[in-house]
Amino acid sequence: MPPTMATENSTNTSRAEELKLLANEAFKAHKYSQAIDLYTQAIEVNNDNAVYWANRAFAHTKLEEYGSAIQDATKAIEIDPKYSKGYYRRGAAYLAMGKFKEALKDFQQVKKICPNDPDATKKLKECEKAVMKLKFEEAISVPESERRSVADSIDYHTIEVEPQYSGARIEGDVVTLDFVKNMMDDFKKQKCLHKRYAYQIVLQIRDLLRELPSLVDINVPDGKHFTVCGDVHGQFYDLMNIFELNGLPSEDNPYLFNGDFVDRGSFSVEVILTLFAFKCMCPSAIYLSRGNHESKSMNKIYGFEGEVRSKLSDTFVELFAEVFCCLPLAHVINNKVFVVHGGLFSVDGVKLSDIKAIDRFCEPPEEGLMCELLWSDPQPQLGRGPSKRGVGLSFGADVTKRFLQDNNLDLVVRSHEVKDEGYEIEHDGKLITVFSAPNYCDQMGNKGAFIRFEAPDLKPNIVTFSAVPHPDVKPMAYANNFLRMFQ
Repeated sequence: MPPTMATENSTNTSRAEELKLLANEAFKAHKYSQAIDLYTQAIEVNNDNAVYWANRAFAHTKLEEYGSAIQDATKAIEIDPKYSKGYYRRGAAYLAMGKFKEALKDFQQVKKICPNDPDATKKLKECEKAVMKLKFEEAISVPESERRSVADSIDYHTIEVEPQYSGARIEGDVVTLDFVKNMMDDFKKQKCLHKRYAYQIVLQIRDLLRELPSLVDINVPDGKHFTVCGDVHGQFYDLMNIFELNGLPSEDNPYLFNGDFVDRGSFSVEVILTLFAFKCMCPSAIYLSRGNHESKSMNKIYGFEGEVRSKLSDTFVELFAEVFCCLPLAHVINNKVFVVHGGLFSVDGVKLSDIKAIDRFCEPPEEGLMCELLWSDPQPQLGRGPSKRGVGLSFGADVTKRFLQDNNLDLVVRSHEVKDEGYEIEHDGKLITVFSAPNYCDQMGNKGAFIRFEAPDLKPNIVTFSAVPHPDVKPMAYANNFLRMFQ
């Protein structure tokens, strides 16, 4: 090799290492997007270093971009098939997507490369347990067509309330504002709601939601306002702060919560019972849309299932899963604003009538309109691209523009992605992301936001807010044991 080339290589290597160190610092400061940019620069200078690819995979995992994490980790493995971290990072990303069998193969590989590593042994054992449990559940599961509703077996009227119970009570069959206020006060003090009243709320909401179409039209009269909130993710004390800032839900102060009410935050039961109770109290005071986390596969991994078992019971796990399948998939405000949790579609020409026609009473499929509504993300480039999450797709401003034109709409509002300021306006002002869980997972440092629309012009007025303190229960406290090992 000529000396000049050797010098150039050495300069490139040291420049790439500098960038990696800067990326590591950004990562430690929880600035994951910045870390990804810096790892990308290091890769552009020296693309055959497996460490850069594996580190970038880890940063993608922190941003829940599991599809991108798997791609990067796979590249690290191609560069160095004996690099255990490549398999480790890919296994963690598969795990986060609920793909336990694929994760197991990667952890077996880690164990093969590092036979004496106690951490690798522990993770492999946990993964084997998770796969065994999955196989057992599959073996005993009843086909969908033969499944009876768990709701049919519950009569809350026969459940006795012990004399020593001092919490909120529903008198008779009607959920009142006084009850909801008392319940929220109890929740703030970390008291539980009696199972009888929890059953009453969840069964009543089931009846309400089942009657709704998959796409709900909302009418806001002239001079009135309407508030849209994004992901809350079990952050009950931040939800209480939204109500402090913007008032409680009522007929004159209506809200739409745009999915991902539960998981990750460890007060998901309190969040979901509060939102459901307001809907029972006054159906037009609050609208609820399904997010990708209102599903069995996510709840099994990210904490809601474990929290429900701990605070309520196994029967409630089934009941919530059933009720989540009744949630509408999207809303349209005054025929102008389309609100959905995730985003738009892999094909052009989708009409609102197509969304209304979706049979939503099921677990979200892995492809098709329902999947894309819950999982897709906008991208800065035009056209469509693969999803960084590994599910759904990425769509550009041209896709947004055509969808709005085809359906005579003005704006798309969606959630699903954490944003530093709690919101982001993209696609030439035609798409707004709103995210309402500030300092997400107690570590992202982001603000939360909500959007107030005033009729008739429906100009979005965005309000941002910071996180408030909460009791010392960590996010993911009830999550899948195995996944917690990677936090």
